[in-house]
Amino acid sequence: MTGQPDADDSKVAVPAADTSGPRRPTVAATRWVGAVLIAGLAGVVVYALVSGPARQIERGDPYPGLTTSVLVVAGYFAGAALAALCLGALAFVVTGSRPDHDGIIDAGVYRAHRLVSGATPVWALLAWVMVGVSAADGYGVSLSKLLSSGKLFEAIGISEGAVAWLVVAILATIVAIAIRFFLSWIAHLVLLVPTGIAVAALPMAGNGGQGPNHDYATSLVILFVLALAVSIGYRVAYVTAPAIRSEGDRAILERRHARVVAVADIVALLSGIFLVALFVPARFLFTTAFGVASVLMVLGLLAAAACSVCALRPGPQRDRIWRAELIGVAAMVVVFACWAVMDTRVAPRLLAHPFTAWDVFLGYELPGPPTALRLATFWRFDFLIGTAFIVVAALYGLGVWRLRRRGDEWPWGRTLSWMLGCLCAVVVTGSGVRAYGSAMFSAHMAEHMALNMFVPVLLVLGAPATLALRALPTAGSARPPGPREWLLWSLHSKVTRVLSSPVVALLLFVLSLYAVYFTAIFATFTRYHWGHELLTIHFIVVGYLFYWVIIGIDPGPRRIPYLARIGLLFAVMPFHAFFGIALMTKSSVIAEKFYSEVHLPWVTDLLADQWTGGAIAWGASEVPVVLVVVAIVTQWAKSDRRDARRADRHAETYEDTELDDYNKMLEELTRSRR
Repeated sequence: MTGQPDADDSKVAVPAADTSGPRRPTVAATRWVGAVLIAGLAGVVVYALVSGPARQIERGDPYPGLTTSVLVVAGYFAGAALAALCLGALAFVVTGSRPDHDGIIDAGVYRAHRLVSGATPVWALLAWVMVGVSAADGYGVSLSKLLSSGKLFEAIGISEGAVAWLVVAILATIVAIAIRFFLSWIAHLVLLVPTGIAVAALPMAGNGGQGPNHDYATSLVILFVLALAVSIGYRVAYVTAPAIRSEGDRAILERRHARVVAVADIVALLSGIFLVALFVPARFLFTTAFGVASVLMVLGLLAAAACSVCALRPGPQRDRIWRAELIGVAAMVVVFACWAVMDTRVAPRLLAHPFTAWDVFLGYELPGPPTALRLATFWRFDFLIGTAFIVVAALYGLGVWRLRRRGDEWPWGRTLSWMLGCLCAVVVTGSGVRAYGSAMFSAHMAEHMALNMFVPVLLVLGAPATLALRALPTAGSARPPGPREWLLWSLHSKVTRVLSSPVVALLLFVLSLYAVYFTAIFATFTRYHWGHELLTIHFIVVGYLFYWVIIGIDPGPRRIPYLARIGLLFAVMPFHAFFGIALMTKSSVIAEKFYSEVHLPWVTDLLADQWTGGAIAWGASEVPVVLVVVAIVTQWAKSDRRDARRADRHAETYEDTELDDYNKMLEELTRSRR
C-alpha cells in the first residue's frame, strides 16, 4: 500500500468542479445521520433498561447488574454501526474515486476517507472497552468487580463474546492506524479485508453460530451483516459527500451508487428473512421480544429496499436519490437496533430445541457412515461460498456472451475450465464432502485437497481477469474509472506484486499447510462453521496465487520462465509428500478434543482416521501435478509457436531488404578494388 500521510491534504486530487447545479446540503445530511444514530442508540438503551435481567434469565446466567447489562446491548449497537460506517465508506471510496497518476484518491471521496479516519479510533476504543464488558456479562459480575478480582483474562477466555470483541478491537486498531497514513486507492481496497472480517466477527459469537442448523445460520449471518454494513455505510458516505463532480461524473456515480445499494439491500433482505425463519418459530413472532424485533427488522429492510427502488427509477437523479437515501439511512438504523436486540438475546428456536452433541458441533445429524451415495446426495448448501461461486460463474458467462455478441472469440477450453472449477467448489462445499468433512479428519482432508489443489488449477486456467479486461468497457479520461480500471490497478499494484512473487506464493502455499494443522489453528477453527469458512477461503486463495504464478494466463506484475515454473512445481512436491507422511506417522490426534466430543459411532479409532487423512493428502497431492505439467508444456509449446510465427513474419518483411543491402555492399567492395 502506497500513499501520502493523512495530514497532507494538499496531495488529494481535486477535479474541476461543476457548480452549475445546486450543492447538496451536506451539513444537514450529517446532522440527520447523527440524529438517527443517536435515536437508535437511545432506543436500544431504553429497551435494555426495560428488559432488565431477561437476557440472563433466558441463558440461565447470573445477572451482572443493570449497568453492565445495558452496556452489552448499547455497545453492540454502537460497535456494529461504527463498523458498518467504516466498511461502507471504504467501499464508497473504492468505487467512486478518480485517483491521480500516483494513485491518490480525489476530493470527491475525501470526506468518506475522513469519515473512516474519524470513526475507526472511536470504534477501536469502544471495542477494547467491550472486551471487558462482555467478559463481565458472561462471568455474571459487574466490570468493576471483575477488574478488582484479577480474573479478567480468565473471564475473556471462557466468553465467546469477549473473544469476538477482542478480534474486532485488534482489527479496528489496525485499520485506524493504517487509514491515518495512506491516501492511495489500493490502500482503501486492501483495508476492506480487515474491516469486513471485523464486521462479521461479532455476530459469530451470537445466535448464528449456535445450535441446530448453525451451518446455514453462520453463512447467512455473514452475508447479512456485510450487506447491512455496505448498505448503511455507502448511504451515509453518499449523502454527506460534497457535490464537486462534473455533471457527467455525477450521473454515472449516482447510477453506480443506486445499483450498489440495491444489491446490498436485496442480499440483506433475503438473508434476513431466512435468518428469521431459522431463529423464530411462527408462534413466537409476536409473543417474544426477539420475535417483535425480528418483525421490525424485516420491515426496516423492506423500507430500505423501497428506497433503493426509488433511487433506481429513471428520471432526474440528484435530489430524488439524496432524499431517498436519507430515509434509507433511518430505515437501516432501525434494522441495526433490532439486530442488536436479537443478537444479544437467545433465539426462541434455540430455547425450544433440546441440543445434541451434533447440534452443538455440526448443526445437523449425519445419516450414517460415509458412502459414495451419501457423499453425493447429503447436501448442506453453503450460502456464503456456494453463492459466491454461482455468482462468479454467472458473471463469467455474461462476459463470454458479451465477447461473442460483438464477434470476438473466447477459447471454449477456458470457459469449460472456469465452470468446472466453480462447479467443483459448489459441490465440495455443499455436498456430503463438506458435511462429513466437518466431523471426520479423513473426509476433511479430501475436502482440503480438492479446494487447495484441484479447484484453483481449474480457476486459474479459466483466465477470468483476461476475460474481464476484454469484456468490460474502458472508462477513458472523460468518465469515472469503472470495474476494468479497478482490476488493472489491482493487478499491477505493489500488493499483488508481492503476493504473486514466486517465493511468497511458494511460502504461503507450503508453510500455511503446516501452520494450520500442526498448531492450534485447526483445532480451534474446526469447532465452528465460521472456522470452516475461513479455512475454505484460505485454501482457495493460497492455491490460486500459487498456480497463477505457475500456469497463470492472466496479466500480472511478473512472469517467470517456463522451465522455472516446472522447477517451482516440483519443489513443492516433497513438502506435500512429507506432510502426508507426517500425518500418517503422528502419534497424537489433531483436534482430538473436538473429534472425541463429536463421537461418531463409526469412527472408533481417531488415529486410524487421521492415518487415512494423511494417505489422502499424500496421494491426492500427486494427481494435480500431472494436470499442471500438461498445462505448462502446452503453454510453452504455444509460446514457442507464437515466437516462430513472429520470426517468420519478421523474416518475410525484412529479409529481402537486408540481402539486397548485403549484395550492394559486396558490389561496392568489388568496384573499389578494381
